[in-house]
Amino acid sequence: MPQFLDTPQGRHIAYEQSSGSGPGVVFLGGFRSDMEGTKALHLEAWVRAMGRSFLRLDYSGHGQSSGVFLEGAIGDWAEDAVAAIDALTEGPQVLVGSSMGGWIALLAAKARPGRIAGMLGIAAAPDFTEDSMWAGFDAAQRAALMDTGHVDMPSDYSDEPYRITRRLIEDGRAHLVLRAPLALPFPVRLLQGTADADVDISVALRLLDHADGGDIRLTLVKGADHRFSDPECLMLIEQSLAEVLERAG
Repeated sequence: MPQFLDTPQGRHIAYEQSSGSGPGVVFLGGFRSDMEGTKALHLEAWVRAMGRSFLRLDYSGHGQSSGVFLEGAIGDWAEDAVAAIDALTEGPQVLVGSSMGGWIALLAAKARPGRIAGMLGIAAAPDFTEDSMWAGFDAAQRAALMDTGHVDMPSDYSDEPYRITRRLIEDGRAHLVLRAPLALPFPVRLLQGTADADVDISVALRLLDHADGGDIRLTLVKGADHRFSDPECLMLIEQSLAEVLERAG
């Protein structure tokens, strides 16, 4: 059963946590996902076997947390992550960000630079509301978004379309990380599949080029899709996280 944290912003956040030594690991999931996903549960078991602490959480409007998904935005979910790091962890932490979670991890690192000892991005999607969603809209979709406050888009993962809100787009613009200096002074590993239909390889290359740090590496996996959760990908995630943890101390 999950536990719950009341954040300074008044949100009720579900989380699962296991104790252990540090640096600890914090898993940050993707857009519309929850903390019960394959990668989160696999990593939890692996990290616990190493005797390290592990934290996974549902952002507000996701999973078992309070709130309505369509009312949330990037800034809210970054606040949730930072609140969980502040309240539930001690000492240095390694952030594992999957898809949108990669953007959240970068925002958390900017907000709490003294607490982050390393980062692993899995199909990280910084600035996706601007560079993927907004940039991909045609004139009619942009007009509908501005006039009605939302636009409905087909989903590859559900028969139901997913709704993109004007607030999501506008709030995303206030939290872009690829338009200003991005210091990552700790070990960073980025994993990206070449068959990812949601996050293009160019995003990973742009992040690699833009970030400033002495220990940042990108691994491309031919044929891997956005889920990045088959046995070979999970093994690569383990190996990459082990390397970050070793270098983080």
